[in-house]
Amino acid sequence: MDLSPDWVVGFVDGEGCFYVGINPHPKMTLGYQVLPEFRVVQHERDIQVLYALKRFFRCGVVRRNGENRYELRIRKLSCLQKVVEFFEHHPLKTKKNVDFKKFARIVKWVSEGRHLEPEGLIEIVEVALSMDRTNKVKTKKILADLQQRYGRRDSPPQAEMSGVR
Repeated sequence: MDLSPDWVVGFVDGEGCFYVGINPHPKMTLGYQVLPEFRVVQHERDIQVLYALKRFFRCGVVRRNGENRYELRIRKLSCLQKVVEFFEHHPLKTKKNVDFKKFARIVKWVSEGRHLEPEGLIEIVEVALSMDRTNKVKTKKILADLQQRYGRRDSPPQAEMSGVR
């Protein structure tokens, strides 16, 4: 199955997810791990689409995600940079593009090592909180912990919250 860039954009607009996990991790410098990932989940009957996307991006793993679902997950930083570059050249058409721009900024910051500095990690958590996420309560607790330990920022710049660069 060959995929065109336009098809990939349309499919990801409907089925893709740009997610930034932030998890406690005692071995990390600041006690938290930042895990950006690009995901697409499909019913097992459409698993071939996931493998086609894996070939298209030349990255990722396809694995089971629930009883009858599979997902393509891309976490490797160099691969995420390829995904970001693709969607910068072929923009998403829906509101998902706002979250993508925030995701792209976080991938850039991680590649620059900003997640290893208190101020950078706090910025990443703030931007991740402004994305469409399911676990805001946990992320808000992480932000409060970081602000208590490393100093509170009054509020993030408006550009960070709106998705504007």
